[in-house]
Amino acid sequence: MSPHNISGKKVAFLLTDGVEQIELTSPWDAVKQAGGEPVLVAPGAGTVQGYNGTDKGDTFTIDLAVADASADDFHALVLPGGVVNADHLRVDKDAQEFARAFFAQHKPVAAICHAPWLLIEAGVVSGRDLTSYHTLQTDLRNAGANWTDDEVVTDQGFVTSRTPDDLPAFNDKMIEEIAEGEHAGQTA
Repeated sequence: MSPHNISGKKVAFLLTDGVEQIELTSPWDAVKQAGGEPVLVAPGAGTVQGYNGTDKGDTFTIDLAVADASADDFHALVLPGGVVNADHLRVDKDAQEFARAFFAQHKPVAAICHAPWLLIEAGVVSGRDLTSYHTLQTDLRNAGANWTDDEVVTDQGFVTSRTPDDLPAFNDKMIEEIAEGEHAGQTA
């Protein structure tokens, strides 16, 4: 249970089919437990298919299409991982613009596992300290990021972690940053 209260704060969770289920459900529950309002944002409408590794998991109802979503309406952004999810999101122009807007508005962004792929395409990782699933380190370094192999890395409201094993630390830092709010240094 987080010592931070984020009551009244809306948090966008941006994802699509192939999301690593625990990387959605664990932070989602953390946001709810801290009093926040999680909102599932995705390309299209209907549901998204979660995965537990390579096995199909549950489906989750989409609350809002990313094309209709505005960062203005949210206090923070969470990007769960999963290879297929991240690979599809990173080429989605609406997803890129939505993610970029959180950086432009200095709002907290939390990304885990393969999720930083989208942030490379959004052009927001250069000069930032972060981590990710280890297979993304070359992509991220080539995009100008300072990649390290750490459980959780926080850089002025930007929180990243590597794998589901890091979720307890990731969730704690994510809630802390959402509670703190906007950071002047959190910018595209």
